[in-house]
Amino acid sequence: MLPPLKNGTILRERYRLTNIVGQGGMGSVYRAEDLRLPGRLCAIKEVTPDPNASPEIKTQMQAQFLQEASILAQLDHPNLPKVSDFFAYEGREYLVMDYVPGQDLKEILEESRANGRLLAPQTVTEWAAQIMDALAYLHRQTPPVLHRDIKPANIKLTPDGRIKLVDFGLVKLMATDDNRTITVVQGRGTALYTPLEQYGGDGSHTDARTDIYALGATFYHLLTDVPPPDARYRFLNPSALRPAHLVNSQVKAHVSEAIMWAMEMHPDERPSSITEFRQVFEGITRRPLKGFQQPPPATFWQAILENRTPLLVATGLLIIAILLTLSG
Repeated sequence: MLPPLKNGTILRERYRLTNIVGQGGMGSVYRAEDLRLPGRLCAIKEVTPDPNASPEIKTQMQAQFLQEASILAQLDHPNLPKVSDFFAYEGREYLVMDYVPGQDLKEILEESRANGRLLAPQTVTEWAAQIMDALAYLHRQTPPVLHRDIKPANIKLTPDGRIKLVDFGLVKLMATDDNRTITVVQGRGTALYTPLEQYGGDGSHTDARTDIYALGATFYHLLTDVPPPDARYRFLNPSALRPAHLVNSQVKAHVSEAIMWAMEMHPDERPSSITEFRQVFEGITRRPLKGFQQPPPATFWQAILENRTPLLVATGLLIIAILLTLSG
């Protein structure tokens, strides 16, 4: 990987880098000053191409980055940082977004632990409502946008109490024709919060249920202060995940139920949308029973009407048999 840029570097004759706020396998995240808008701070996400990639692959990755960046620039939601610019510089790609001040939820969780207490479930559920709003918005886009790295460290609490879902470095777009993922810039998520299907690599099938698993794992960690066992370990030890309300008795049963549903190993057994998950999480509905679907009332009476002749015959024979038994 190429070394990070130095503090003071000016990109696009506009953004002066002040410091690095994060680093990963595919690049760095910088804090920067906007020289055209004095006082405005930015977060600049850097994507460094694989130096061993062929020219064709590099060209494809650049096209994919531009496609993703153009989609992200159109997003507008109070719980998402606004993407304002994207460009290339010396073989690297850059995504410019609002700098979000405050602590991330991982830091808040660690502080709470250091003080010998758990986060208040009511506080976590208030945060959860904002996180679910942001994810539902992303999944409603055309094409839908997946985050693919939901975790406490990628969720910030601003000084005014607003939640922001940050780090778009792992965003993945979905094709609308057959729901297969068509682009990926980087990354495969973080082990504790990553479902099994996401370990399959860039060609594996991921969809909204991938984010839902990570969302459930994040809420589990915040509510219990116990890191959720990763999916590979759970595959070998199916009972490794204890329900949240058994770990922390202050967690409500319906919240625990929703989290367990979101963290099912197979995608087909999870909620199909954030809306479905939220209804159970907030206690509005119950989780559907596995392998059972309650037929609508009309189906039963329709079956009675369609089979009324054999039912009448069977009922008559039963009455005759009872009378013969009694007379005997």
